[in-house]
Parts: sequence; structure tokens; C-alpha cells
Amino acid sequence: MASSFVQELEFPILDIPINIVRLRHISPAGPIPVSSGDSLYLSNIDDMIGARVFTPTVYFYRSDCLKTSQKPVMEALSRALACVLVPYYPLSGRLKETDCGKLEVVFGTENGALMVEAYSEMTLAELGDLTIPNPTWAPLIYRFPDEEPYRVLDMPLLIAQVTIFSCGGVSIGLRLCHCICDGLGAMQFLDAWAATAKLGTLVANPMPCWEREIFRPRDPPMVKYPHIEFMKVDDGSSLTMTLWQEKPDMKCYRVSREFQARVKSLAQTKNAKFACTTFDAMAAHIWRSWVKALDVKPLEYKLRLTFSVNARHKLKNPPLKDGFYGNVLCVACAISSVYELVNGSLADTTRLVREARVGISEEYLRSTIDYIEVERPRRLEFAGKLTITQWTRFPIYESADFGWGRPVYAGPIDLTPTPQFCLFLPSGEADPSGRMVICICLPKSATSKFTEFLCSVGTSN
Repeated sequence: MASSFVQELEFPILDIPINIVRLRHISPAGPIPVSSGDSLYLSNIDDMIGARVFTPTVYFYRSDCLKTSQKPVMEALSRALACVLVPYYPLSGRLKETDCGKLEVVFGTENGALMVEAYSEMTLAELGDLTIPNPTWAPLIYRFPDEEPYRVLDMPLLIAQVTIFSCGGVSIGLRLCHCICDGLGAMQFLDAWAATAKLGTLVANPMPCWEREIFRPRDPPMVKYPHIEFMKVDDGSSLTMTLWQEKPDMKCYRVSREFQARVKSLAQTKNAKFACTTFDAMAAHIWRSWVKALDVKPLEYKLRLTFSVNARHKLKNPPLKDGFYGNVLCVACAISSVYELVNGSLADTTRLVREARVGISEEYLRSTIDYIEVERPRRLEFAGKLTITQWTRFPIYESADFGWGRPVYAGPIDLTPTPQFCLFLPSGEADPSGRMVICICLPKSATSKFTEFLCSVGTSN
């Protein structure tokens, strides 16, 4: 298919001057049902090693949208956050590790979320294309001086940097601890904060529900699946050395709806005998293109593709209550040899992705909880693995209207800290065409080959 359906995107390399004026700890504006010294249970899904991170996102708003606001931006956001922290009070706590290595949320006398007030002499127009992520936007998301990578203990669980640009535009750089909420839970919180700021009174619909105890492990634990998604694999291929020997580049591509439909159609040939989703087909195509571009050896080496599956609708006994905002994710894992990925068909790889996805069930989730209880994995395993995350179904633009309309851009900024990662994003605030943006990290030596393989679907199935 013609490469015009896949647009390679470029972003400028920037040096953004930031003047941080004030750091404010924001406490709940009213009584909360915990006291200093209390703690809250986190499930093993919340405490999964891959969730022990902050998820950074940034939201841009043009100055003409803010002119209708009756309150200064920082004041409106701070007051609204204090109000929302009453029903979302766990976000005002801190994470501690118990003697057995498990995390819990604890409360003290000086907790709360952190708001950072900052200014920049730049204008939004000088930031370049605001429809795709840019790693050089990093100064817009606050990090503590000398903060260790992946630190979550004794940290504010919500950090928001509000940067006001010389043109009057604003960015909100948000860091939310993944242990407290998954993507859908984060959207629920963001929607409540934005609606409260917009209306000037607390809006929490649905009311948040904690109840992480619903995911307590069984006694005794019953691990019924091998859980290859967590297993350590001997690194017997060229993959890790190729990826980690040089700093990777983040590449972004805007992919048309027609291209996605074409990939899905090729993945569902008459001989395939299964129905797949667009995600199944696109994930398979990305995986195959990635392996081909990296020229992985040896051919018999087994590779893994992992991706998160929302298990909310799979829970029946008991079903989740409305408003639950914790992690309800299972990690699905497809396995294939290098040879099969390179020389097999798109339909074959898509079938593997689909089988991994539909294999996630309530029992698989319970088995995952018990596996973590027994094994308590301490590190992420990267050997032979690509991870794909899908944000295209998150209402991230709709949830972030603080009274200034939908943001110009809403999403992440940088994938390069994890070079074996790919992200599917919605195309942008003003794009109803169904396009999506694919972001992936690659060594410079593989970028042109990956682009070629990505665009060449249809020349060979």
C-alpha cells in the first residue's frame, strides 16, 4: 500500500527555559476517612512490578481558550484539586513497602498532592507540532532534583506542573502513580478534576470506589497458568545488544484509517478462519516490522509480544463496582520464533496476538494475582520482548476540559527510557478521521528499515 497512508512525523529539538516559582502541597479540602498512621491495601495488580512507575502526560491549552476563564489558572486548578482529593483521598497518601516487599498506601500529617507553578518565556507556537509527543518537552513535567529513576516510595502520588507561556497559553504536566490507577482509572480522576475546575464545585460522577480487597490472593494461592509474560528468558539473541548499545530514537507515524483497515483485511484472509480487531492486526504488523528491521538472530530464538488487556468486563464473581479506579489489567503475551515472524504471514502472527488477548479471563486475572503473591517479581524482564500499549480508546481529550475546551494535545512525551516499547495514540483533538499515531523506539540504524516495512503491508502477507 502506498506510503502516503503512513506519514512519518518529525519533532523539533528544543531547549525550553522554565522558571519554577512555587511548589505547593495540596491537601484534601474536607474530611477524609483516614487518619495519620492509617494505611490502605493495594492489590497485587496495583503492586505489579510494571506498575511501580509514574505515568507522565502533558496537556496544552491555547491562550484564546483561556480568555473566558474568570479565575487565574493556578488558583482554579489548585482549588479544584483540593476538592477532588476528598473523594480521591488515596492520592494524598504515600507508598511504603512492607517487610514482605508489598506496597501499601500510608497517611501522615504532611501528605498531599504537589502542584508546581512555572513560567516560560517561550510561546506555544515555538514548541512546534503540538499533535505528536516530543521528548524535549521534558521540562514541562516536574521531577525532583536528583530523583532516582522509577522511584515511587515516599513520593507525592500526583504531581502537576502548571506552566504559563509568554503567549498566555498553558501546559499541565501530570505525573500519576500507576500503582493507584490504570489508564481508565486515571481518565476517571482527570475527568473529575477538570469538571470540578470548570464548574467551581465538586463533580465526581461516578463516585470513586477503592475496594482493592476484591483482588486479594486466594488462600492458598492457585496459579493455574505458566504466566510466561513474567518469566525470565535467557537472552540468546542479538536483540538486546542491538537495542541498548546506543541511545534509541523515538519515531512517530500518523496512520490513516484506510491503512488500518487494509492491515486488518490482510490479517483476515479467507484461510485465516478467525475474526480479529484492528489492534490485533496492527500489533502483529508492528511486531513483524520491528523484528525485520532489527535483523534479529538466531532465527530459532523465541520472541515475546506483551500488551495490557482491560479485564473489567470479564469480572463476574463479583463484578466491579461503578467508580472503581484501580488497576484491572492483565498482561497478555504472544510467543513466536524469529523465523516465523520474518517468514510467516501477517494472518499467522495476528492469530497469535488474538489468542493471547482472548485468553485473558477472570480466572487468568485471579491466577496472575496468585502468581505475584507467590513469586513477587522484582524486576521487569526485557529479553526478547516488545511491549505495545494502546491509548486510542482512552477519552483523554474529552476528560481534560478544565473550562478552556479540549486540549490541543493530550498524551505522553517520551518513550526512550524503555526502548522495547510501542504506543498507539489517538491522532489529536481536532482529528475526527480515525487516524492514530504510532510511537516506537528504535536504534538509528534500524529506523529507515522499520519505516519501509511498516509502509509495505500488502506487498507480502
